[in-house]
Amino acid sequence: MGLIETMHKPHDRLASALADDMAAVNALIRARMASEHAPRIPEVTAHLVEAGGKRLRPMLTLAAARLCGAAGDAHVKLAATVEFIHTATLLHDDVVDESTRRRGRPTANLLWDNKSSVLVGDYLFARSFQLMTECGSLRVLDILANASAVIAEGEVLQLTAAQDLATTEAIYLQVVRGKTAALFAAATEVGGVIAGAPEDHVRALADYGDALGISFQIVDDLLDYGGSADSIGKNIGDDFRERKLTLPVIKAVAQADAAERAFWVRTIEQGKQVDGDLEQAQAILARHGAMEAARADALAWSLRARGSLSVLPAHPIRGMLEDLADYVVARIV
Repeated sequence: MGLIETMHKPHDRLASALADDMAAVNALIRARMASEHAPRIPEVTAHLVEAGGKRLRPMLTLAAARLCGAAGDAHVKLAATVEFIHTATLLHDDVVDESTRRRGRPTANLLWDNKSSVLVGDYLFARSFQLMTECGSLRVLDILANASAVIAEGEVLQLTAAQDLATTEAIYLQVVRGKTAALFAAATEVGGVIAGAPEDHVRALADYGDALGISFQIVDDLLDYGGSADSIGKNIGDDFRERKLTLPVIKAVAQADAAERAFWVRTIEQGKQVDGDLEQAQAILARHGAMEAARADALAWSLRARGSLSVLPAHPIRGMLEDLADYVVARIV
């Protein structure tokens, strides 16, 4: 079996097992992103929603709900809610980061403008809250509202921490828990809640999402220095050019000699970058084994995600979620 087939198998198996639910989610997303009075809203939203993303977060909600025996359609509404929150944050992130590429395509802010991206993102947040209230669960509303606040908090923290060489791995983890893991954890947790799962199962699902999200983000940060543009859907070195202090760089800075530290001060703190700097950054990371160390962290979080599911009943979907944790790290093999 080839590496690519092995890498995609867990996600494809999950997508196949949840195909009917995902079709319902996609139909609901298309219906709810419509706007009678502002045609630009579905134009901008469709550009991102229809871009062929894996729909990983809503799939996690569906998987958690089905694993816990959910009936009815509330889990479909929650999965669409999760995707709307995610899409809204992407629209906002691309404005903040001044990005030009997302999922292998030009960003909405590039094709339209920043104002449209911000306002359509706001619209999707509002739509997400309409959907989650339709499920009639105050606990679900609390989980997703809290996650939305934590996501915003993580993004603001990143603004201050990203270009500060004093940023520690603990602060990085706090940023990642906000900007990425919070929605993963909420996605799995609400799936268990809406299915009426026992409390220890709900907690296990939330822990799984948290650890999976952290591993996922660390891998994304690694791929920015060693992946391919096609595999990550953006330009290689974007984090470096945007002066983001991600985990591999934090590890390298901690071991830097005077010349290397001066390099990081110039390129990250001061933003004075010239041709060849990305290659030099990659060489410094390699010299200190920073990529391997960060990958070890990603693997540890992946194993933690997998282990958290041990309290849940034996089920084909549980096996797929365990395999998915492995797949996240396999992207950087």
